[in-house]
Amino acid sequence: MRLSPGTKLGPYEVESAIGAGGMGEVYRARDTRLERAVAIKVLPHHLSSSSDLRARLEREARAISSLQHPNICVLHDVGHDQESGTDYLVMEYLEGETLAKRISKGALSVEQVLKVSIEVADALDKAHKQGLVHRDLKPGNVMLTKSGAKLMDFGLAKPQMLSASASGTGAPTFTAAATASSPATPLTAAGSIVGTYQYMSPEQIEGKEADARSDIFAFGAMLYEMASGKRAFEGKSQLSVASAILEKDPEPISSLQPLIPPALSRVISTCLQKDPEARFQTAHDLKLQLQWVAEAGSQAGVPAVVVGRRRMQQKVLWAAAAGISVLAVALGGVAVYYRAQVRAAERPLRVDLLFSGERAPMSTDNGAALLSPDASRLVVVVINGNTTMLVVRNLSTGETTDLAGTEGASFPFWSPDGRSIGFFAGSNLKHIPAGGGPIQIVCDAPDGRGGAWSEKGVIIFAPTSANRSRRSPMVAGRPRPSRNRRGRCGRIAIRTSCREARHSSTPRATLR
Repeated sequence: MRLSPGTKLGPYEVESAIGAGGMGEVYRARDTRLERAVAIKVLPHHLSSSSDLRARLEREARAISSLQHPNICVLHDVGHDQESGTDYLVMEYLEGETLAKRISKGALSVEQVLKVSIEVADALDKAHKQGLVHRDLKPGNVMLTKSGAKLMDFGLAKPQMLSASASGTGAPTFTAAATASSPATPLTAAGSIVGTYQYMSPEQIEGKEADARSDIFAFGAMLYEMASGKRAFEGKSQLSVASAILEKDPEPISSLQPLIPPALSRVISTCLQKDPEARFQTAHDLKLQLQWVAEAGSQAGVPAVVVGRRRMQQKVLWAAAAGISVLAVALGGVAVYYRAQVRAAERPLRVDLLFSGERAPMSTDNGAALLSPDASRLVVVVINGNTTMLVVRNLSTGETTDLAGTEGASFPFWSPDGRSIGFFAGSNLKHIPAGGGPIQIVCDAPDGRGGAWSEKGVIIFAPTSANRSRRSPMVAGRPRPSRNRRGRCGRIAIRTSCREARHSSTPRATLR
């Protein structure tokens, strides 16, 4: 239904058409009571003819109108015209251009991408905390104004799936109809499903209920498009687009934009994970990651390293060098022999070493960052004020865990099963659960310079910067002190003994 200038809907007088989509037509209008410009969206008949949908729409509209946020378009009113039977929404009138129109001119700069995405993520965070999910996040629903990005149509484009009786399943049906190729004209279908296929999450396509993580997937697709000027998922038909979202990963953003910060590339890939559990779980976490990238600039992230998974041999040779430099000891002072079988497929891994607050990235003077045996986590020594501490980063989610009680820590190393981390602090060799917990003192280490933990529970470490190493079998038992020829270990929570490894021209340590 096209409204001509001068048409009145309640106290609002239509002035001109602004645009149209699967959710209806939008007009610039004048509020005759307050003498202000507003935007009116006239809902299509298939949505307004149902009394249940109208009631739900009104409840949702009231909730959205309570969202007071500088980056969310304000919903002023919801109404129904008795003469024409038309339902309409009255929104804040925004001057500017949509993000879709801006992308049609080419990719945005990294600075622009971060500015817009941080503002939109902040708006999503506000809405999600009030239990509202957008469900149709896309560049066409983001307006770029002088005051910043504005998220529009919040919650009003909830996908209306075909009923099980009509389609046989709860999932939407797709056709071989050609899709739009221009980023400025995204595919929106009305009727069987309301939304935009190119930005739908896998769970939406499968007919499952959308939640906040579905918005985060759409956010990732939008972020990808902003940074590259190209859609993350494309196809010649609705079916091919849906198939790409369910089965394919988009082309790496770094191959399209080589200068993009690795940390931003990781944020995008995390948002676009097929499994909702593997994405950022909240828009707040997503916003924090983007803010860290913005603060770090082009230096965000580190070069890619290749990690191969190897199976450990039953015979593990640990070599603690006698007479080697302090640097070599600091890097572990050990050489590990792994099984010969190596996975053929090695995957590149980009590691983000950005931290919040006053904490600085790791200091290599206190030991290098080390991957866990399964390559899923990273333990890092960070500078926290006037001291150091250990932080564990989950590489799949980007989440970090501060290990309380590790103040002054240096030279961390993993246990073979990845459940514990050994480190040096307070003139002692200690260990702590990788997820945090009570700290156990193993023995004295006045100036520890690196260690390694065998599968038999033996730690070989350098207690000082001298050229001798020690081995410390860790045997479960009640706390008690133990002695060796050179001195005494401190009291420990598990029974431990320390014994010097024999020194020879060929350094070696025998495990028994």
